[in-house]
Amino acid sequence: MRTVFSLFLLPNLLIMKVVVIEDEEAATNMLVSLLNQLETTVEVIARLQSIQESVEWFSLNPSPDLVFMDIHLADGSSFVIFDNVAITCPVIFTTAYDEYALKAFHVNSIDYLLKPVSKEKLQHAINKFYALSGHADRDALAGLLASIRGEKFSGKSHFLIHYKDKLLPLAVDDIAYIYTENKNVRASTFSNESYLMDENLEELLADLDPRKFFRANRQFIVAHKAIKEASLWFGSKIVLHLLIPTPEKIIISKLRVPDFKQWYTGMKNGK
Repeated sequence: MRTVFSLFLLPNLLIMKVVVIEDEEAATNMLVSLLNQLETTVEVIARLQSIQESVEWFSLNPSPDLVFMDIHLADGSSFVIFDNVAITCPVIFTTAYDEYALKAFHVNSIDYLLKPVSKEKLQHAINKFYALSGHADRDALAGLLASIRGEKFSGKSHFLIHYKDKLLPLAVDDIAYIYTENKNVRASTFSNESYLMDENLEELLADLDPRKFFRANRQFIVAHKAIKEASLWFGSKIVLHLLIPTPEKIIISKLRVPDFKQWYTGMKNGK
């Protein structure tokens, strides 16, 4: 059930009780560190990493003052949480993607912070938490989305790859997919060449244009133009077939399928 919250001004609040929903520990630690640098006194009462864990926590515990929530969790889209439990407090989304800002309006969102989150933007969001009463303004959020999309993506166009005694440039547009196995991360090109990467998937994803690359699961990031077709799989999952061979099947979970469809069709329409 989705519930519109009522937010009251809290001028005498000494400690703000916060829940962080984020599946990457490094991102959680960074956010908590930034929160501790602000003037507001914050107590992080729960760090949750999945949809299931979040639903269970909110079913058993009183509401916090504020929730910070990533959109893409390991077991699917965090919007599913709102379909399973009532969250009556304000939510600030933290994500690498801009396409969910208007959707966020319908689930208690008072702000939408693109990663990497800066201290200044976080302070602005906290100030908004104290300043707002009632529900968030649709026009303001729509304006936020427009301003986000008006900014050019500032990610990398090339990576420098260590190969023997050289540094080789690898163009992002040449990457068909990125794959991790046994802590080794490799980028495979459309010419079926494979390069060992220094960064992990989360770090690489932050450097890639979210309109062109999609985190299919824990092991794969795929390029939009590398997708040849998709087929249905057991349990309403999807298997992606790329233009080049992959070391194993690329399976998108049932919970991630709607996100994949929105990403893929949005890109097809030039969004």
